[in-house]
Amino acid sequence: MDQRQRFAANLRSCRQAQGLSQEELAAGCEIHRTEVSLLERGGREPRLEMLVKLARALDTTPEALLEGISWLPKSRRFKIEPPR
Repeated sequence: MDQRQRFAANLRSCRQAQGLSQEELAAGCEIHRTEVSLLERGGREPRLEMLVKLARALDTTPEALLEGISWLPKSRRFKIEPPR
């Protein structure tokens, strides 16, 4: 699992916990549903502005969407923890 896949799992989990469809989340972020689909499949990494919009629309924090993803500066790579 890489950082995109972990973010995708976090996003999908948060969206489903709120009982929102991809279309409803997209409307809350003022983006197209296919963008949400790409993010949830790990096909795209969000920019900072998108991360904040998603968190706000999901009534959560950017940190929650990034749970399990950390940067290891010495090895210059991401550390990805499996979802719970």
